[in-house]
Amino acid sequence: MNCDGEPSVIEYNCRMGDPETEVVIPRIESDLLDLLQGVATQTLHEKQFSVTTDIATTVVLVSGGYPEDYEKNKVVTGLNKVTNSQVFHSGTTFKNDEVVTNGGRVFAITSFGKTIEDAIAKSFIAAETVNYDGKYYRSDIGKDLMNWGK
Repeated sequence: MNCDGEPSVIEYNCRMGDPETEVVIPRIESDLLDLLQGVATQTLHEKQFSVTTDIATTVVLVSGGYPEDYEKNKVVTGLNKVTNSQVFHSGTTFKNDEVVTNGGRVFAITSFGKTIEDAIAKSFIAAETVNYDGKYYRSDIGKDLMNWGK
């Protein structure tokens, strides 16, 4: 948390849930399967591990009404027009040859950039490209970090 320009920890969390995973896992340049096999066989110390120095950001698109009674079965358009971002499906299904919403958290859109401003701009462009009735996402994501250390 950014409190008057100073970092402050309000929660320490060791899980890899959603949407944390969508900004951490894509930054890994090493073979993830090889790393997981290293964990399973207790040979992780023998594996090479590297991550990109690029910054990753994720914007989560949710259904209208989320987190309470959210809407389902809204037709999704624009997925094939997303460039420069990875779109992770989390609350969708395929019905009548169309992608439709099927959960509260519908998509996590992850983008990379050399700066947080670049990465967030790409995520927001992609968020505007994907459409469905009742789409909502927070437009303040990452803005508290943009001037960090400046």
